[in-house]
Amino acid sequence: MAAGLGLGRLVPGLGDALAEVTVTGVSLPIALGLLVMMYPVLAKVRYDRLDSVTRDRRLLVPSLVLNWVLGPALMFALAWIFLPDLPEYRTGLIIVGLARCIAMVIIWNDLACGDREAAAVLVALNSVFQVIAFSLLGWFYLSVLPGWLGLETTGLNVSVWEIARSVLIFLGIPLAAGFLTRKLGERVKGRAWYEAELIPRIGPFALYGLLFTIVVLFALQGDAITSRPVDVARIALPLLVYFAVMWAGSMALGKAVGLDYPRATTLAFTAAGNNFELAIAVAIATFGATSGQALAGVVGPLIEVPVLIGLVHVALAARRRFPQAVAVQEGSARV
Repeated sequence: MAAGLGLGRLVPGLGDALAEVTVTGVSLPIALGLLVMMYPVLAKVRYDRLDSVTRDRRLLVPSLVLNWVLGPALMFALAWIFLPDLPEYRTGLIIVGLARCIAMVIIWNDLACGDREAAAVLVALNSVFQVIAFSLLGWFYLSVLPGWLGLETTGLNVSVWEIARSVLIFLGIPLAAGFLTRKLGERVKGRAWYEAELIPRIGPFALYGLLFTIVVLFALQGDAITSRPVDVARIALPLLVYFAVMWAGSMALGKAVGLDYPRATTLAFTAAGNNFELAIAVAIATFGATSGQALAGVVGPLIEVPVLIGLVHVALAARRRFPQAVAVQEGSARV
């Protein structure tokens, strides 16, 4: 993060150069970093175990409620509570809340030793709902609900195709690559070779992609962030509250309904994470690259990255409250 901010400030024109070529409104280097980051994790998923996840209603039902009912409602409330006098930033935050996780949450879940198969299912489920519900929820939270409450209303013009294109690129490509890698690798060399030889070779690229994405992301917006620190701080405060409440509440809910550590962790990170690629693209397409809405969308991942890295450590420390999960993780490590 420090390296990215330094590059953005010290190298003239770097931000403009990074933003010159975009994929669905996201800088091409960031898009490539995300794809490299997600591919190794999705290649680790054991796709033959997904049916055990899809049958787990204790996981699927809370995930849908948290992501598509409580998450957007909480962000709407926090945006109005903390930014009543800044409508552009407020709208940008609401858009961030509507864009549910499909990308970077994969790496947070993996770092926290969450359930990879569960993460793949929940991310795919969120993607389907995103295509169907994003525009509808945007209309509701920016136009209908504020009108009912006597608040200022805002319009949001985004097509279903734009959302579907973002999902296909940032989830479809690495998911297909990961699935084909496992299927072909196990067919040619067997599962033992795949798990013991190939996975350790490609696994580190997830972290390389993550670090590259963070550097580029901060370099791209380094000047805007450092030149408007007060605005960034005001946007950051409701985001901090949002991530903390969503993650802690989801983790507690997972434990309360009887989920083990890996699945409770997956529930928490998929509920707390957001699809910042889509949020930024929608904000730029609708309101312009220099708008307050776009800045709020950019600040979203800049706060999410350090906060969720911190929550990875919190999750790992919480494993002792899930004794069955500790045994599973240790067994997996020995394998």
